[in-house]
Amino acid sequence: MAKQKTTPTEQTVESFLDKVENETIRDDCYRLIKLMTKVTKADPKMWGPSIVGFGKYHYKYESGHEGDSCLTGFSPRKPAISIYLMGMNEHPDLLKKLGKHKAAKGCLYIKKLEDVDVKVLESLIRESVKELREKYPGK
Repeated sequence: MAKQKTTPTEQTVESFLDKVENETIRDDCYRLIKLMTKVTKADPKMWGPSIVGFGKYHYKYESGHEGDSCLTGFSPRKPAISIYLMGMNEHPDLLKKLGKHKAAKGCLYIKKLEDVDVKVLESLIRESVKELREKYPGK
């Protein structure tokens, strides 16, 4: 079985975010840290070289593939901040109220937090984390 690529690392979140050149994006990342810490009750941790993750769950698919992942997280990419959320398409009412964004399976893309309703984003994160915890309860 292939080794999982995105795992927790010893790199600090601060050293990673210090390298984000755009000050607005960097400030948004620190606001996301506060928001995701509030929702998950977990401290931020680097997952791989570029994902700030919160919490952890263990998944196992019917195929037998299994591994660990963060409950939620984000990554400041050049075109947009990627926010990792599961099941967001099951909440079209929230997505409609969110504001300017793009979405793909498991990823929400925003240019800056100013473009979205942060309360709605918090609700999406809360729903995603709740659903993952229900689907993959801890040991």
